[in-house]
Amino acid sequence: MEEKYLIQLMPPGDVIVQSIRDIVASQNMTNAGIIYDHTFVMDHKYKSLLMNLPCRHIMTMAEDTEAGLRKQTKRLMDADIVNFFAVGSQETISRILDAATANDLFGRKYAWYAVSKGDEDIQCSCKNSTVVFLRPQTTPDTRGRLTMLQRDFDLTAEPIIDSAFYFDFAIRGLKAAARMAEMGKYDNFNYIKCEAFDEDNPPVRDDFDLMDALMKVSMTNTWADVKWNRNGENMLDTTLTIDKFKILAGQTAERKTLGMAKAGMPHGQLVFTAGQSLTEFQVVTVYRVTTVQQPPFIMKRMNEDGEEEFYGYCIDLINEIKQIVEFEYEIYEAPDGKFGNMNEKEEWNGMVLELMEKRADIALAPLSVMAERENVVDFTVPYYDLVGITILMKKPKVPTSLFKFLTVLEPEVWVCILFAYGFTSVLLYIFDRYSPYSYQNNKDKYKDDDEKREFTFKECLWFCMTSLTPQGGGEAPKNLSGRLVAATWWLFGFIIIASYTANLAAFLTVSRLDTPIESLDDLSNQYKVQYAPMNGSSTMTYFERMAYIEHKFYEIWKDMSLNDSLSNVERAKLAVWDYPVSDKYTKMWQSMQESGLPDGIQAAIERVRKSTSSSEGFAYIGEATEIRYAILTSCDVMSVGDEFSRKPFAIGVTKGSPLKDQLSGAILKLLNQRKLETLKERWWNQNPEKKVCEKDDDQSDGISIENIGGVFIVIFVGIGLACVTLAFEYWWYKHRKGPRVTDSAKVLSVRPTDQKAGFGTDKSNFNTEYKLVFFFN
Repeated sequence: MEEKYLIQLMPPGDVIVQSIRDIVASQNMTNAGIIYDHTFVMDHKYKSLLMNLPCRHIMTMAEDTEAGLRKQTKRLMDADIVNFFAVGSQETISRILDAATANDLFGRKYAWYAVSKGDEDIQCSCKNSTVVFLRPQTTPDTRGRLTMLQRDFDLTAEPIIDSAFYFDFAIRGLKAAARMAEMGKYDNFNYIKCEAFDEDNPPVRDDFDLMDALMKVSMTNTWADVKWNRNGENMLDTTLTIDKFKILAGQTAERKTLGMAKAGMPHGQLVFTAGQSLTEFQVVTVYRVTTVQQPPFIMKRMNEDGEEEFYGYCIDLINEIKQIVEFEYEIYEAPDGKFGNMNEKEEWNGMVLELMEKRADIALAPLSVMAERENVVDFTVPYYDLVGITILMKKPKVPTSLFKFLTVLEPEVWVCILFAYGFTSVLLYIFDRYSPYSYQNNKDKYKDDDEKREFTFKECLWFCMTSLTPQGGGEAPKNLSGRLVAATWWLFGFIIIASYTANLAAFLTVSRLDTPIESLDDLSNQYKVQYAPMNGSSTMTYFERMAYIEHKFYEIWKDMSLNDSLSNVERAKLAVWDYPVSDKYTKMWQSMQESGLPDGIQAAIERVRKSTSSSEGFAYIGEATEIRYAILTSCDVMSVGDEFSRKPFAIGVTKGSPLKDQLSGAILKLLNQRKLETLKERWWNQNPEKKVCEKDDDQSDGISIENIGGVFIVIFVGIGLACVTLAFEYWWYKHRKGPRVTDSAKVLSVRPTDQKAGFGTDKSNFNTEYKLVFFFN
């Protein structure tokens, strides 16, 4: 009943801002920031404007000062707002856009819309901005009537659409009241003063239909017709124009009409001209990604355009993720190049600080998940296996020598062997020369033997040499004394050869098994090799914390031991000679600080390479992945010991960010599709920087040519000596004195001086004289 005489007609401002809801719905916006001025009443719109839309929004009144407006837009940006609506007069819109320019809030990752009651164009000092502008549509009739109202009724209040609305509504109300007065509706009308009004018992107006009277009023509306429905839905049939303004250097570079917006409650309709839409004005979700270089996860190179770009395992990973989550990203390196650690003052650095200060949305790197980091940032599910800490050292080089077989025995031993060889050869010669039982002194006795060997000095040297070989020395001396000397030499040679063979094998094996440091304990128990992790890394934090824990345990034990309140029995139980907790990490951390922590992985690897050997120099302690990559791309370093303190790698996001669940879901999807395994294969086994190194010697390998090549040199030297000897023999026999054969046609004849005697059959007659007769052609 009350709806017939208590009439609500929405003013233009309430209807115009409903176009914001239409735009949010059509663009599928998930966030919106609305800055308005006094020309719009928005207090009652905070909940109703975007009700039932999945859009997080902030409404705020525009600040009066320029500095305040810049801070206001900055706060919206920090709240991850990327869709902005400037609602107000042309002046307010210009101020808001100038503040946005100061905060660099234009570009593909931001969208700007302006809504106004006026019909002026946008004017601002924007450097490069694009704004979608919605304002009431005016027709020639509207402009003519407004001119008449301004002239005849001095209707100049701004905004003009509100002035015209209230003027028209007042005229309509007066005409409706006059009509009802003519119908006698006011004859028995009871008036109640304000002080007599009772809210619990309001007066009832029977047979007083003001709504019907208003609807039947015939008049010319200044701006638009009224759409009558019911209270809360009575409004002007307002049409807004949708224009695109592109502003460069403070000047309008482009203005294009996109369509119209039919305002309505609870929603209206967006109608675009042919070929036009708001698609190009949709915000491209662009996340700021901070990173730290560490091959093969994050590396930097120059592309074909001469610009720097990042590449690696993590870049391929984020590119796969963005295909699932649908976003773009801008990547930059953390200013200090660190992953992020907390100091004693609870101050952070590196990528973690970038997330905390909201300068970055994502931390993309081989970032270890640590308890203290989880207190200030969020992590996705791990994208890489558990990675521990290990040791990088210079690969030991086994010394090689072509004549290594000679180094098995010391020079003094070789000299003694040569001396024994010469002494034995001389003894054999002397014993064979002066023994009455030797061959050369009893030729008649041994004339029927198949082997007749006269041990001259040359023959003795040859006999002793060949006796040391598998071929053997040949015929032994006939005399017993000579045989005893030969047997003694054989026994001596057998022992020397057996000892040489055994020591050669052991010598080569031990030289390949020499590994001074094989674990972290070995490293901590020596002083020749310095060691340290990278400054600011999680490995450094690990050793620092372990040293702190040991110190803390020591303080606890000391307080317990020196506690005066303990009984003698309890004190006796605590009184031990040795400190019960190890101080291994305390000593290691002190040694690391004295050695100096390298500032980067490359600096650490260079220090390792400069080591003189694997038992003296520098060892780098770091994450297993970076050490594995160093080994993959270099043949002069190696990994030592097993991994310890294993932690997963994950992507970091700001605390409470919805990105955590989105990125985690994408990583799990990639894991199920086995794409993470493909990335590992690409950046480890198929890495273009991978070096093909020579296989290290081990116990199963044979002796290398570098160590045994000297025996081949001995062969060639022996052959060379034989060739020289052959040449000497040829020269000697060719140029010696006396008769010699100089031609193959010459014949040598031997005949006895006694022709009758001839050779006869008496072979034992050595008294026959012979003469040489030469025949020449």
